[in-house]
Amino acid sequence: MGPFAVGMLVPLGCFAMIFGIVYLVVTSRNRERLAMIERGADPSLFEAKKKVGTGGIMKAGLFLFGVGFGIVVAYFLASGGMDEGAAYPAMIFVFGGLALIFAYLWQRKLDKEDGNKL
Repeated sequence: MGPFAVGMLVPLGCFAMIFGIVYLVVTSRNRERLAMIERGADPSLFEAKKKVGTGGIMKAGLFLFGVGFGIVVAYFLASGGMDEGAAYPAMIFVFGGLALIFAYLWQRKLDKEDGNKL
């Protein structure tokens, strides 16, 4: 086997593993649902309840904004004399974490407002 053939084994193995996991999840879920229907369960239990909301999108957007802002702050800190190896990871984690905390507080506020309207 040449080096190209060996290098192809890793991506093929990863793809096969991911495919196998997805296949097992889908088939086991299908078997479980069929067994529940045979025992008399209502098929409407399997329908996902659609909740219209943008919580995940908002959280991802704020997180990416925080990471980007952390990179900008780290650039200024590194050009000001701080060690680059410490500035970039530290600021990315700090501002990414602050963005996630802000997203949580914002989502909690929105959920409270929706709860009062019901």
